[in-house]
Amino acid sequence: MGEAPRPRLRGVAEVAALALLWGSGFLWIKLALRGFTPVQIVFVRLLLGALVLAPIAVALRQRFPRDPRTWAHLAVAALVANAVPYVLFGIGERTIGSHVAGLINATTPLWTLLLAFVAGTDRTAGARRVAGFGLGFAGTVVMFTPWDRTGEFATWGGLAILGAACCYGISYVYMGRFLTNRGIPPLTLATGQLGVGTVLLALAMPVGGLVAPVWRADAVLSLLALGVLGTAAAYVLNYRIITADGPAVASTVTYLLPVVAVALGWLVLGETLTWTAAAGVVLVLGGVALTRR
Repeated sequence: MGEAPRPRLRGVAEVAALALLWGSGFLWIKLALRGFTPVQIVFVRLLLGALVLAPIAVALRQRFPRDPRTWAHLAVAALVANAVPYVLFGIGERTIGSHVAGLINATTPLWTLLLAFVAGTDRTAGARRVAGFGLGFAGTVVMFTPWDRTGEFATWGGLAILGAACCYGISYVYMGRFLTNRGIPPLTLATGQLGVGTVLLALAMPVGGLVAPVWRADAVLSLLALGVLGTAAAYVLNYRIITADGPAVASTVTYLLPVVAVALGWLVLGETLTWTAAAGVVLVLGGVALTRR
């Protein structure tokens, strides 16, 4: 007898849970900044994530790579997928709302497509993809509204978040080319990547990480939630969804993150959404949908 089919409702619930875990990360960062610097936040976040994932990987008897070249690739991945973008999110959210960060982050798939084309890993450029990228670019322009200098998007904080999204795009292309084709389980890669990222942030602590933190309850609890839930638990759940339902299903969380970020920003922090931001993210997500097969 074959394996029983996976209940569809469970798959939908897990995707929704993953969207909540990742989408709430923008709120946790905003609250954690009340007591910690961006470098401190990222160091603790990566450390907690690695400490939670490592025992799981060991319990599942997954072997970590011994090839120095693989660890070198993991170091690059940790730099462009964790260390740099996470710090940029902290820097950006010092001056802009958590919902704005979530909306700008929705441009990540467009950066991934553009960079994959430039790097030669995906040269598929049909009419539908070109139209999708054009629509997404138009949506980004509408979100940033460069003609209106009173908004939060067209600021240094907004540009920092856009840089973080671009880093994510670089990381996906890099990992697809140098890591995911080595036959190493995703959970092992994630654990190793977070561990290396922790080391990188420890080295960066003298730059903005030695400031005395403010031990506020909301900042401490948000930092713990960011590390344990928004990083470790989200990685495990994402790995589970990819294994059970495939990467295509897991990728649908992209469309839910802006919704979660905006909703939590409004409910918890009283952040408001402008019509240009809403129109922009609709165009971006529409463009993302067109670029995907």
